[in-house]
Amino acid sequence: QVQLVESGGGLVQPGGSLRLSCAVSKSKSIFSINAMGWYRQAPGKQRELVARITSGGTINSADSVKGRFFISRDNAKNTVYLQMNSLKPEDTAVYYCNAAYTDRSMGVLFGSWGQGTQVTVSS
Repeated sequence: QVQLVESGGGLVQPGGSLRLSCAVSKSKSIFSINAMGWYRQAPGKQRELVARITSGGTINSADSVKGRFFISRDNAKNTVYLQMNSLKPEDTAVYYCNAAYTDRSMGVLFGSWGQGTQVTVSS
């Protein structure tokens, strides 16, 4: 019902930058996005929150990425971005886009996940 497609991942050297994009596609116009977020999962670790932004513009980021990663949105393009600067090897993970949304016809909250995009930070 709400589909997410991530892009922008790849291989980058430590200290470099990448920008991830998440394109949002809604099957019905009555779907309302409450919040969008970026999560990541490294091998052998739990999936963790990187950053999220609500429909009201409130932003929350993990302590490990504060000052380096920045989440933003473009409502006209239905796209959410994650600008990643000063990348470290420990940032290596699969990054997933997440959406929390409401179906106004039912008054029920749902969640969707993207397929994920690999980010590798290595020299």
